[in-house]
Amino acid sequence: MPTNTSPEYKSAEAAYRRARDPQERLDCLREMHRTIPKHKGTEHLRAGIKTRIKELTDELSTSQKTGARGGPPTVIKAEGAAQIALIGPPNGGKSALHARLTGSHVASEPYPFATQFPQPGMYAYEDVAFQLVDQPSLSPEHPISWIGNALQPADAALFIVDLGAPGCLERAMGAIDLLAERRVILREAWPATTMGHAAIEGDDPFATYLPTLLVANKSDQIPDITEELEVFEELTGLRFPYMAVSAETGDGLDELGAWLFRMLGIVRVYTKVPGKDADMGRPFTVQHGDTVLDVATLVHRDIAASFKYARLWGGGSFGGQQVGRDHIVEDGDVIEIHA
Repeated sequence: MPTNTSPEYKSAEAAYRRARDPQERLDCLREMHRTIPKHKGTEHLRAGIKTRIKELTDELSTSQKTGARGGPPTVIKAEGAAQIALIGPPNGGKSALHARLTGSHVASEPYPFATQFPQPGMYAYEDVAFQLVDQPSLSPEHPISWIGNALQPADAALFIVDLGAPGCLERAMGAIDLLAERRVILREAWPATTMGHAAIEGDDPFATYLPTLLVANKSDQIPDITEELEVFEELTGLRFPYMAVSAETGDGLDELGAWLFRMLGIVRVYTKVPGKDADMGRPFTVQHGDTVLDVATLVHRDIAASFKYARLWGGGSFGGQQVGRDHIVEDGDVIEIHA
């Protein structure tokens, strides 16, 4: 039966899909519940909204209590240009890769399940930084009840495997099946190859969809990594874009930052105040297709609310061109916001 939802509801659902902060997601869910039409066709959806509201409320309550006791959080607030989750089966070298890329001092142990809670770190690429979060290993034998919630703030995932390890294929598929049970779906398509924020028809609004890069770690220990990758694809049916690297030697890691920047559709926008030079050291980051108003919102919500116009340098325009809130920004643009 068709749901026939209202424009108000669709707007609230779109905001929920974009939200990464748990409290923001909860607020969006409540708005979805408020605006959804109440008829036979929306019964299932209304029940799903109520269930998700309860889950998120309990999650936030537990997180606050855990924080009060000084325990480690299970949901890491997103920072930087994007949050990237490092996930995969045991002993793929996630922690070693995290340490190599972020300079973190998280222990990398030669035994499974050494990482018990999410470990964040920042990975610098040019003048932006990606937040890499090392997540606990995924295995049906050691299910993690909170992994679905932990991955909600993520913009993408690195699925890290050691193709030379015995049972790699079975462990990888077990990890993917475990995520699917938690309504986390790994996708082959990335924002730069799709429509950015747009949802795909038939998407579960309460699932987390993560564009995924298969990272074949420990490539320095495998004689023919290309052949191993082809066999992995053939036997698993997975068609993620892939990259062969070595956390030990650093092989292949030089390409990762540029790849993430390009495939996530990152756009850097620099700001200035009237009469002063632009701050070229700290860009605001949005995605391809985002507007001047999206940047203004990142600067401050009050500025976005009282936005009048902006002057823009870059993007093929003449210096200081006046633009409106719906003007689409391009990488390297400088804007001066008037509110």
